[in-house]
Amino acid sequence: MSADPRRISIAEPVTELKRIPIRENGEPLVDFTTLCPELRLITSRFVYRRETVIRRSVAEMLCRANDHLLTKGFRLAIVEGWRPPFIQKRMYAAALKRWQSRHPEWTEVKLRRVANQFTAPPNRRVPPPHTTGGAVDLFLADRNGKPLDHVAPYKDGDPKGFYFAAPGLDGESQRARELLAEALIPTGLTNYPSEFWHWSFGDQGWAYRGGHAAALFGSIEPEGWLPDPADVKDEPLEWREEPNDP
Repeated sequence: MSADPRRISIAEPVTELKRIPIRENGEPLVDFTTLCPELRLITSRFVYRRETVIRRSVAEMLCRANDHLLTKGFRLAIVEGWRPPFIQKRMYAAALKRWQSRHPEWTEVKLRRVANQFTAPPNRRVPPPHTTGGAVDLFLADRNGKPLDHVAPYKDGDPKGFYFAAPGLDGESQRARELLAEALIPTGLTNYPSEFWHWSFGDQGWAYRGGHAAALFGSIEPEGWLPDPADVKDEPLEWREEPNDP
């Protein structure tokens, strides 16, 4: 059984994740929209082309969780699974830029410490979770695929509301998170407690949360995959809304 984010709030520093070896098991990426057509894909959050691939075991876990939710009149709405490393690099640059503009008085050390909590830095020894294909961002949605409110009374983009166990949530927001945990934890997926929407299996964060000796997944790219030329740039991404995804 995985750690329950409803009862914990932990930091996952890169220095600790580095201690966890990666023993890549070679599991392939699959298109989760094909393997599990009942999943709903959120189409309006990001400005870059998103891929619909993820490690096979994670896709199967999402299917099982979604089947459980359908019996209760809900379903999973998926934001993103696998993410290209160059997009992750641009996201991290955007996070640094955003936090620096909000807090110009911060030192470089504090700036990176805060940015690292909400957006994974590029690191060869600690691949950002989405680049491994083991991580997924998701929300609870109604039967028609419309995401429920998960943050009220916090405002969208308020980091205080990002934590899974954020205090003072209203009834609907608390219930949405509880239903996610109820459906996802039994499958083996684990939550990054700083972000209620981020769940993973097989990456170093999963190993850290569960006390596993090694991670199962390292960085990967889909076979024959080619990036969108419009996304291959060096500058930070310009976002339509808060892009806080590890």
